[in-house]
Amino acid sequence: MPTATTESYSARHLSVLEGLEAVRKRPGMYIGTTDSRGLMHCLWEIIDNAVDEALGGHCQNITVTLHADSSVTVADDGRGIPVDVEPKTGLSGVEVVFTKLHAGGKFGGGSYAASGGLHGVGASVVNALSARLDVEVDRGGKTWAMSFHRGEPGTFDDPRTGPSPDAAFTPFTEGSELRQVGKVARGRSGTRVRYWADTQIFLRTAAFQYDELVARIRQTTFLVPGLRIVLRDERGLPGTPGADGPWEEEFHHTGGTVDFVEFLAPDAPVTGAWRLTGAGRFTETVPVLDDRGHMTPREVERECEVDIALRWGTGYETTVRSFVNIIATPKGGTHLAGFEAGLLKLVRKQVEANARRLKISAKDSSERIEKDDVLAGLTAVVTVRLAEPQFEGQTKEVLGTAPVRGIVSKVLEKELGAILTSSKRDDKAQSALLLDKVVAEMRARISARKQKEISRRKNALETSSLPAKLADCRSDDVERSELFIVEGDSALGTAKLARSSDFQALLPIRGKILNVQKASVSDMLRNAECAAIIQVIGAGSGRTFDLEQARYGKIVLMTDADVDGAHIRTLLLTLFFRYMRPLVEDGRVYAAVPPLHRVEVLGAGSRKNEYIYTYSEAELAATLKKLDKAGKRYKDDIQRYKGLGEMDADQLAETTMDPRLRTLRRVTLADAEAAEHVFDLLMGSDVAPRKEFIVAGAQSIDRSRIDA
Repeated sequence: MPTATTESYSARHLSVLEGLEAVRKRPGMYIGTTDSRGLMHCLWEIIDNAVDEALGGHCQNITVTLHADSSVTVADDGRGIPVDVEPKTGLSGVEVVFTKLHAGGKFGGGSYAASGGLHGVGASVVNALSARLDVEVDRGGKTWAMSFHRGEPGTFDDPRTGPSPDAAFTPFTEGSELRQVGKVARGRSGTRVRYWADTQIFLRTAAFQYDELVARIRQTTFLVPGLRIVLRDERGLPGTPGADGPWEEEFHHTGGTVDFVEFLAPDAPVTGAWRLTGAGRFTETVPVLDDRGHMTPREVERECEVDIALRWGTGYETTVRSFVNIIATPKGGTHLAGFEAGLLKLVRKQVEANARRLKISAKDSSERIEKDDVLAGLTAVVTVRLAEPQFEGQTKEVLGTAPVRGIVSKVLEKELGAILTSSKRDDKAQSALLLDKVVAEMRARISARKQKEISRRKNALETSSLPAKLADCRSDDVERSELFIVEGDSALGTAKLARSSDFQALLPIRGKILNVQKASVSDMLRNAECAAIIQVIGAGSGRTFDLEQARYGKIVLMTDADVDGAHIRTLLLTLFFRYMRPLVEDGRVYAAVPPLHRVEVLGAGSRKNEYIYTYSEAELAATLKKLDKAGKRYKDDIQRYKGLGEMDADQLAETTMDPRLRTLRRVTLADAEAAEHVFDLLMGSDVAPRKEFIVAGAQSIDRSRIDA
């Protein structure tokens, strides 16, 4: 007896599969790839269908469940897919949505003013690429159900253990059946879609990425205020939050794009989070499906709504997220181009209007604001909503609707221009800080360009632009060379005698350098000590820092073992953390560990005296106790080093500089966010939190350690 898979197709099979077979043969055209990214794209298509209901105000709750059998369920409380018969095809609305390409409420219809889906292919593509897809619809007091096998409607003979893509499948031949499987309260509606991705299409290594799901769902709830999305993971995969059992997270936000910007911002604020909204209209000629089923060109008027939230911070990283109808466009498009063009034009205009205060010369052509100067430290969310946007491909990574550029640019110039020219005290103060930051970034870029024009190493026949106080090393081997930043000229003299001039360079600094956590970029560059350190390392600073251009493999901070030395070391680390962070991240920054005491042990008979170095009061006490127990005598006048200058060259080399004997403490960034918080707390311009920190810890301070 012929099976369902071997019997010849009927005309009905052909009408259903003629479109979906193309999807199975060329899946990359619709979902980009067949690895984990493509698998995730299929899930986004189903989730976005539910989110589009929320955009229209018909859905408040969505639940996404990752099952242990590799299937996934997306449930919503929207209006539910129409279950009545579509007159042109004679099929139910459910079957049309899941089997017909370019069909649904978003394609040439009026069901959605703005939606994430617009080509009408998302659900049908997912169906075509699934070994099994089950859909249930609550509508009109009833629950309707339908199942598909690789895009073909039919019924599965499921075992008692539950639904499975491997269960026996019988396709419909005469007509499809939308089964009624239950009843619900008349006011209740919604859609549940569960599908198993087809292993014939996707790679074996393809899997749903939990962290990516969390990020996407979180951003969706920011962009659709009030929407609640629950993510449940039942897979029990190692390395995921649900490794030890089912794990559930709920996402719900009410503040919109402003909250999103505050969440994304990686640094302390220079300006508040500003929200800019507006709209514009444009006309375009589009093919529209007429009553006879023909596509006819028609000129239609569109409205584009713009919602932008942005703020500038103290850092130099740029974080800009762009969206069209809440769908992320990671590669930008016309809306992002309009945002950047309008922002640059407006800031240039404001800088020119404040040229005297900012001390910018109109005659100097090099002092011109560029896009990177404006974007430095910017965190922004750019969203537009419009009907039937034109994307470049089904993956929707680039917006192509041309008129959107001008609309976004005009809205930004008008709304942000009103803030930057406002007479309100807060707006004026923040505008001044913003323009100061942009001009400082411009000057930092110009300074960095000039630095890069200086060659990394100057040989003996060339003139050197490096600081005269630098005692450089002879080696050109970056991996082997070391730069010691030394506190004071007295320690420099001893260090010169103690170092190996072949690979160890010395740079003295005078006292305490500038606290760069509170200072502006321009102030930092004007500071002689900071500028000398950046120049000697030779890799630039801030966003122009290039780790490969660094002249030394190790940067060693060598300061006195006292309070002032600790303060200087902290100021230096703040400089490296803020403006040369890749050095710290790469593990190239070290702190020298000079000893605090020297114990001279008397040798018995003709033996020479032995010297023991200790690095803390506790270690000294333990060492003396050990010597007393062993019956060894030592001089009572134990030397206490107040500074590096008190050591002679042999002692400094033996304890601090000789790679064979010294101890170095590597500075790491195990937790960059925590480090950022601590630096801002201890070194930032906000005094109140620092005072609270000091008061709270005052009782635990050992007075005897203050001079340690």
